Amino acid sequence: MRYRRSDVVERALAVLDTYGLADLTMRRLGAELGVQPSALYHHFVNKQTLLAAVADELLLRGRRAPRPDAWDQRVVTVCTELRDAMLAYRDGAEVVATVHAFGLGAEAPYAELVGALADGGFDDELARTAARTLLHYVFGHTADEQTHLQAGSVGAIEGGPREHSDFGLGLAIVMDGIRLRLPAAR
Repeated sequence: MRYRRSDVVERALAVLDTYGLADLTMRRLGAELGVQPSALYHHFVNKQTLLAAVADELLLRGRRAPRPDAWDQRVVTVCTELRDAMLAYRDGAEVVATVHAFGLGAEAPYAELVGALADGGFDDELARTAARTLLHYVFGHTADEQTHLQAGSVGAIEGGPREHSDFGLGLAIVMDGIRLRLPAAR
């Protein structure tokens, strides 16, 4: 059977969610699809480009609309949506953060954050730096949450999932610092 690129990404997401990033290999994906791993290179030149497509699809599936008009509410919405999208898939935070760091994809949240911050009155350089700071917070916090959740689910650590997340409070603290940099606040 011949598969489209979207079919390969769909199956890769299923493999990621079932087995984790370490087991998302071209060999396993080929076996899941019933094709030789070399057939996958028709759609993706290497595993990194496959992971970029997986990250972009993961983010697309996590997208909700509409966006608030106020710049700061839009930033919080984008960050919260990004976190939720990454938490929806096993190792989602690692996939998205890695793809973004390598410059291979997962750029939509960054672009949205820069746009929201620019709408808030920040100059280009500050908007880009604030957007990267927000992404680093979201990636790091979500990776920590996901690692704890996964370690607990396999018995690697004692205790179950954390009862409450402090993501929102941490994001508010970061946003408070960003607001201090508003040109009108000086």
